[in-house]
Amino acid sequence: MDGQIQERLLRHVDGTDVDEEVNLKDKVWIETKKIWVVAGPAIFTRFSTYGINLISQGFVGHIGPTELAAYSLVFPVLLRFANGILLGMASALETLCGQSYGAKEYPMMGVHLQRSWIVMFISSIFLLPLFIFTTPLLKALGQEEHIAEVAGIISLWIIPVMFAFIVAYSCQMFLQAQSKNMIISYLAATSVSIHLLLSWLLTVKYKFGLTGAMVSAIMAYWIPDLGQLLFVICGGCNETWKGFSILALKDLWPVFKLSLSSGVMICVELWYNTILILLTGNMKNAEVSIDAFAICINISGLEMMISLGFLAAASVRVSNELGRGSSKAAKFSITVIVLMSLIIGLVLFVFFLLLRGRIAYIFTNSHEVASVVADLSPLLAFSILMNSVQPVLSGVAVGAGWQGIVAYVNVSCYYLVGIPVGVLLGYVAHLGVKGVWMGMLLGTFVQMIVLIIITCRTDWDKQVTIAHNRVNKWSMGEAKESMPKSEEA
Repeated sequence: MDGQIQERLLRHVDGTDVDEEVNLKDKVWIETKKIWVVAGPAIFTRFSTYGINLISQGFVGHIGPTELAAYSLVFPVLLRFANGILLGMASALETLCGQSYGAKEYPMMGVHLQRSWIVMFISSIFLLPLFIFTTPLLKALGQEEHIAEVAGIISLWIIPVMFAFIVAYSCQMFLQAQSKNMIISYLAATSVSIHLLLSWLLTVKYKFGLTGAMVSAIMAYWIPDLGQLLFVICGGCNETWKGFSILALKDLWPVFKLSLSSGVMICVELWYNTILILLTGNMKNAEVSIDAFAICINISGLEMMISLGFLAAASVRVSNELGRGSSKAAKFSITVIVLMSLIIGLVLFVFFLLLRGRIAYIFTNSHEVASVVADLSPLLAFSILMNSVQPVLSGVAVGAGWQGIVAYVNVSCYYLVGIPVGVLLGYVAHLGVKGVWMGMLLGTFVQMIVLIIITCRTDWDKQVTIAHNRVNKWSMGEAKESMPKSEEA
């Protein structure tokens, strides 16, 4: 196996890769197709999954302003907290599976998947107290009492949603690494359609209120999870899933360390918006501030689904090419993905700049909230523009296995620059929600510039060697454990 990988590495180093014989136009077209094989289904899936949150928020918002404010705290704050940890840990699986698939070490991918389930489940157990004690936690953070009480009820309902993330993220990373994520899109489309119908039936027609909205949300998250799980273990991935293995219980510590650094990288980014939402909850007229800011965050998040699709594509393409041994193909893929995402971001920048506050009426009937959203529209547009580049660079980091480095970058840019500036502008300069968002944008901008510098200055030939060593380490470990004693001797 080691000789085969070395052969592939030498083939790419000596310049005889078949890609060298293709002209630039054809190379761009070939790479674009490879990107959209992953990005297309990933974008659709993320829109569908995010649509579950938007549908729930829309129905909850029409139940009452207090319910909307409570929902806007629980989902973007607590659920995003858990989401960040579990999604981050799953991104370690994205690195391992992507590079193993590029190196054609297919059986190890199933073992990586099972190890990821174990690590993520244990992490979820430690997160349970956050959802059980939501009301006293929010009160301690200064939230209004009536909002915190309703938030406590909602948080208990979303515990099953947190456990659904374990299956959802791990199976998605596993399937994306093989470019088999169309099944995820089909399941997500089915789920969001069922959720829309159930939400209307349970909250509008039969008047079950919050209970109806939460029951529908739980079903919407678990339906695609069960479908993905059945697809993986029942014959959809014959090469990469060889059944449950005792190997999944061994060598968990290296997986945990990579998962932890991945979790920190993603968490500090997702929690960034969470902390800013909490800051708005301590302003005057908190209900309007939270509602307006949460609506803008959700609109930005909706656009982010496109960028996250390209993040997935960047991770898969970079990890596959590094595992395959081609540094030039990895660099070329990065260039194409970033430019493609940036062009889409520019179009959406203009669109949302013109639309202004009119889109707020999808989420609320309050003219006061819509007016605040309209005032924030220029900042929303710039946020969308930066979101078209920054997540793609994070995808490059995941594909290369740089999660630890990017974690430090995220902490520095968001928590040492963005949040302090947001507090100064929002509270000291009395700019309110607008000042908080300006701080958020500054932190994101600094982070984006740092990631661009890191990506441009990276020695990609060295990254190929690192990926080769990582794949070789895991594969040799599996071979040793599977080898009969007579052969091992």
